Amino acid sequence: MSDALYQAEILRLAKEGRGNQRLDAPDASARVDNPLCGDRVTIDLKLKGGKIAAVGHRVQGCALCEASAALIRENAPGAGLDDLEAVRRHLLAYLEGSDSVKLDWKGLESFAPVRDFKTRHDCVRLPFDAVLKALKDAKAEISD
Repeated sequence: MSDALYQAEILRLAKEGRGNQRLDAPDASARVDNPLCGDRVTIDLKLKGGKIAAVGHRVQGCALCEASAALIRENAPGAGLDDLEAVRRHLLAYLEGSDSVKLDWKGLESFAPVRDFKTRHDCVRLPFDAVLKALKDAKAEISD
């Protein structure tokens, strides 16, 4: 592990994320994989009025994936699809080096060390991809 990458706050969040469980009878669920590194994230959602009411997850991956999923679990309740898309977009711009972007959630600044490790941006992004996939699948199911 690189000390420059895995700083105390990321490790704290990752540890916190490891204790999370999948939800019983979720309203939406999605799994995404990163075939390059083997990370796998499954996100379960309880929904109320098109917004996230609760998040469960299972992460089989690195500390960055676990930390990202933990922040989603903490911050996503009350958010909808548009909100999550904006959070993801702003986070990715931040990781790419933008200092003018507004980070929507407390804790996302913890990923500052990842900015210098472009190959690890996908590890942070993967849980966001899973939650967005779950929300989009649920929305498509409702409109069918």
